[in-house]
Amino acid sequence: MTFSYGELRAELATLTTEAFRPELADIDQLPTLEIARIMNGEDETVPAAVAAQLPRIAAAIDDTAARMSRGGRLVYAGAGTAGRLGVLDASECPPTFNTDPAEVLGLIAGGPSAMVKAVEGAEDSKELAASDLDALKLTADDTVVGISASGRTPYAIGAVEHARSLGALTIGLSCNADSALGAAADHGIEVVVGPELLTGSTRLKAGTAQKLVLNMISTITMIRLGKTYGNLMVDVRASNEKLRARSRRIVALATGAPDEEIEAALAATDGEVKNAILTILGSVDGPTAARLLTESRGHLRAALQSARP
Repeated sequence: MTFSYGELRAELATLTTEAFRPELADIDQLPTLEIARIMNGEDETVPAAVAAQLPRIAAAIDDTAARMSRGGRLVYAGAGTAGRLGVLDASECPPTFNTDPAEVLGLIAGGPSAMVKAVEGAEDSKELAASDLDALKLTADDTVVGISASGRTPYAIGAVEHARSLGALTIGLSCNADSALGAAADHGIEVVVGPELLTGSTRLKAGTAQKLVLNMISTITMIRLGKTYGNLMVDVRASNEKLRARSRRIVALATGAPDEEIEAALAATDGEVKNAILTILGSVDGPTAARLLTESRGHLRAALQSARP
């Protein structure tokens, strides 16, 4: 997709996220505390904009969870700030929910180096998005989330269009109404946060809105997939001392068991929090806990029901 300078300038002028706010034209002359108050006030409007899209977000999550329960993957695709937010959310899933690193993925236009340095022209290529997805061998059980504050970024639109042509579920997350990205996706989520404090700086309110929605998509999908027990992260991967301590605390909160019993349960289950909880609450041994969780597809409540019908 190519645009002349004049065409692109005209298109940007129509976008809410690019609008100029004359009332802030002298913001650089204000005291620092006043600028901070204005910025904080701007940020307070973001949750309400997200709230207006909750039914669409929930529908997208339910469809995503259904696909992932069949072995599908969750793939974020975006350029610049949007791409970085997708990579960030994906990278948090393995330590938080013990997902395989290939289960939730973040694609950024231009590749990993674009996380810290812009790659010239990468966001303007639909073909690059298609190529990046083809490298993943996309299937109909996968979900692709195109992320773009403007809703016009070719890379994000190209990712959604290509994924949809392959039968994958598609979600378009943008911050402008009636966006091309939203129209291209099965689920269009358009969180309209309005013009930015700094004209066109969509890492601000738009970036915050996108982060909030991505938090919902990954977190609630994982809840639906049984990665939690109540509001406890029972699939947390204990990869450092802090997480090992958290693991013990989670088992304690879930079971109320004394420290000695918790240590024994974790030892019997190779440190797997969910399995340890099941051995305590279900009064089963480690191998039985592992079998019951496999049979319940990882859902601890269902495994508990089987252990003590």
